[in-house]
Amino acid sequence: SSPLNYPPPTLLNKMFSSTMMRGATIVKPCMEVRQTAARQGPVRVQASGLEYAKTLPGISGPFGLFDPAGLLNDADESTVRRWREAELTHGRVTMLAALGFVVGEQLEDFPLFGGNISGPAINQFQQVGPGFWEPLVLFIGVCEAYRVAVGWANPVDNFNSLKSNYDLGNLGFDPLGLCPTDADELYELKTKELNNGRLAMISVAGFVAQEFVNNTEIFQHLFKTLEADVGL
Repeated sequence: SSPLNYPPPTLLNKMFSSTMMRGATIVKPCMEVRQTAARQGPVRVQASGLEYAKTLPGISGPFGLFDPAGLLNDADESTVRRWREAELTHGRVTMLAALGFVVGEQLEDFPLFGGNISGPAINQFQQVGPGFWEPLVLFIGVCEAYRVAVGWANPVDNFNSLKSNYDLGNLGFDPLGLCPTDADELYELKTKELNNGRLAMISVAGFVAQEFVNNTEIFQHLFKTLEADVGL
């Protein structure tokens, strides 16, 4: 039989070196990608806005998930988180505002302001003298700065987005220790807060509109209506 014709050693070395170089070119980027992924941790896939909204508190009868305009259909999870944070913030502010309307109109002779505050609540802020609004604005600014520091991501890295690990609405403010530790009780409490905040937003809008229409305090308007309807 004829002897086998092997390639010369020099050619074998070149072929082997070329194969190893191509393999290293492929393997090195793969290793870099894996190392980068390992440093960053597991990648969290965001749910759609609609599916994410179904997991949040605030869904209650008789409407269930109330979205008549279909805004959730085109929203992503990050957008829904911003909407919920805004809803919580505005709900809390308007609950305080509703209380301020009712209480402020009943304390017209309160000595803190010299007993000079009177009339509908929408006109009372013009009657407050100097030295009140400056501390109030500073206090609001400090509160907002704290809220942004707790919940919002660095705008340089992630503009107009909340931190991924931020528990919506949880600013760590619970001086009376009323926040339950049970998950079901906490979910129910969050739903109650949202519903009361929604009611307060509608109520304050009604207060303002009604006082603009007839320039009458809330309870005065209520009693006049009752007198006219019931004949008291």
